[in-house]
Amino acid sequence: MEQPPRRPRGPIRRSSREAPDVCVAFPGPVTRESCCRFICELLKHILHQRHQLPLPYEQLLHFCSGKKDGEEVVRRPIKEASDSRQCQRALSDLAEVMSQLDVFFTLTAVPRVLLLLGGSAVSPKELYVIDMEGIQVGNGEQSLSPRSCLRQLFRALFLADPFSDLRSSSLMSVVLMVLGHRHCATDWFRPKLNYKVPTRAHTLTIKLSSSGTEDTTYPSDDYVWFQAPITLRGFHN
Repeated sequence: MEQPPRRPRGPIRRSSREAPDVCVAFPGPVTRESCCRFICELLKHILHQRHQLPLPYEQLLHFCSGKKDGEEVVRRPIKEASDSRQCQRALSDLAEVMSQLDVFFTLTAVPRVLLLLGGSAVSPKELYVIDMEGIQVGNGEQSLSPRSCLRQLFRALFLADPFSDLRSSSLMSVVLMVLGHRHCATDWFRPKLNYKVPTRAHTLTIKLSSSGTEDTTYPSDDYVWFQAPITLRGFHN
């Protein structure tokens, strides 16, 4: 009787747990403000792609406004009003996180950002790493337009199509972690001195760099992880 094939010894590769990296090399330096904008746009995009927001962020802003300029406020049915409250809460929390990110980027260089979906910050279901160690930071006059960089970034995401193989997910908690200088004096983000990046989640790394520039070294003794005190929660309509 033919014996069934034996399983190979040694560690089993978990290729399904990790998507190919998306690498984007900008043709020049960018400002810290542009780096912050990249993070905010990726945050909004990933939340929509992973079904935590039912519509793109800008469309939700219009939906939650309830009326156009000069129009009367229309009383909504109970279900629609409930959806509107959930939408307002989700957008309010997201706006607060993005506003505080803008402040954080003025206080310190930010080599990496983590977006953790589901589970906890220690053991998430999905992990999105935005690696910016290879970016050359310049001033406004020397730097590239953030709009052109965003076009290049989202074109790379469109071509890589990293979300197509993922199943639709239920609502998940969303935690944001940022790497910054331990003495950056932030009064909003909470330092997590012993935090270690999870290794067992489905992981996508988006690596941003400037062409012809080597990665900057950020001493581990000087740079620590900070966690946003707000846990983002999406909604379904």
